[in-house]
Amino acid sequence: MSVESADDATTTAADEHRQSLSTAAARNLATTTKTVPQMQGISSRWLLRLLPWVQVSGGVYRVNRRLTYAVGGGRVAFDQTAYQASVAPPSLREIPLFAGLDDDAALGTVAGAFTQEQVTAGTTIAEQGQAADRLYLVVHGRVNRQGTGKFGQDTHLGVVSDGGYFGADALTADDTSWDYSAVAATDSTLLVLTREQFGGMAGDSAALAGAAQAFASRKGQPQNARGEADIAIASGHSGEPTLPNTFADYELAPREYELSVAQSVLRVHSRVADLFNQPMNQVQQQLRLTIEALRERQEHEMINNTDFGLLHNAEYAQRIQTHSGPPTPDDLDELLSRRRSTRFIFAHPRAIAAFGRECNRRGLYPSSIEVEGAGVPAWRGVPIFPCNKIPVTGDRTSSIIAIRTGEEDQGVVGLHQVGIPDEFEPGLNVRFMGISDQAIMSYLVSCYFSAAVLVPDALGVLENVEVSGPYS
Repeated sequence: MSVESADDATTTAADEHRQSLSTAAARNLATTTKTVPQMQGISSRWLLRLLPWVQVSGGVYRVNRRLTYAVGGGRVAFDQTAYQASVAPPSLREIPLFAGLDDDAALGTVAGAFTQEQVTAGTTIAEQGQAADRLYLVVHGRVNRQGTGKFGQDTHLGVVSDGGYFGADALTADDTSWDYSAVAATDSTLLVLTREQFGGMAGDSAALAGAAQAFASRKGQPQNARGEADIAIASGHSGEPTLPNTFADYELAPREYELSVAQSVLRVHSRVADLFNQPMNQVQQQLRLTIEALRERQEHEMINNTDFGLLHNAEYAQRIQTHSGPPTPDDLDELLSRRRSTRFIFAHPRAIAAFGRECNRRGLYPSSIEVEGAGVPAWRGVPIFPCNKIPVTGDRTSSIIAIRTGEEDQGVVGLHQVGIPDEFEPGLNVRFMGISDQAIMSYLVSCYFSAAVLVPDALGVLENVEVSGPYS
């Protein structure tokens, strides 16, 4: 004896009174309408779309520049054990005084001479007008440089943060005084080296003495405000004076950018490719999704690659710190002021939202610009594009990038090679690698690319941008 449930009884009763074919049965004779495979990892990739791309036929792009005497100027690295920090000796070459020093032992001696100091927020580390006799390295924290204007008002001269330094000239110059005051904006950890300590080491080391002499000679070379070898020009004269002889000197070892590559091997079973190709080609869809992932990785590398990525190729003079943490209109104004003809600003979406909050707090309403049919926020007429490849660190800080683009304008350019064998898209090819004994077809998908900064001021970075909301 079978027991019929209430639901079955209801369904049976409904079927007895049904006067037409049910939709469930009709679907057996119908073909569903399908979408192509969707992918959440696809972003707008504005950087790849907006950068001008240069054809690199030989696979290597050489950037020739005028000879410059400005060397060093990066960030110093540190080793930390518990609460004790020490400077990594090779990174001292980022300080112009030690830029040409090849003696690793001498660098190790200098690194070991630094002493650690802890200062609290509000502490005056160096006071304007007082004797300057020591080099400070900022291990962690923020230090404001403050000066006095023409009419006695206080002026803000910038922020020095993690990896930064100030007072390097004091190690080799006698009877100098601080041109500004350095005040700790937060609790900070510093490493300090005095002129007396350096003088003692230079007296015992020919390498250090030579580095100091070479540094002094570089400072004495005639150069323009950018540190390039000066071109002698006479102007405002009358009569027949002897005109200066000159020439534009070039760098003897210009930087070369070799095309990088992102690759993947796509595998598709021959049975899938043969039997399940309608209404969509399985190989084409697999290839489409793989290429999307490669393009996403390409943009990530152009931002974060340690060799050619934009975040790692901005010179120290073009890196600035936020005044208070969140990105304010003042911060973006200073970022724009570092270069002429800034074309684009790129920021993580959370950094753009943080900038919007700061504008709202001040009662400002930035304009927008239409780009490719989409409204894009702008500041001072420069569009701000979202780029989720710019990292947000664990302490919820990020960076904002400003660039000038194009070879004609001595800006930032993308590098690729068009016309490679088996090209599927510009700079990207797909090569059939054969079929395995398991009947699996393999395709090698390769994307070749790089990026180059033609002159230093084409690229600037606003660092340590706090993206936390008011209630985060």
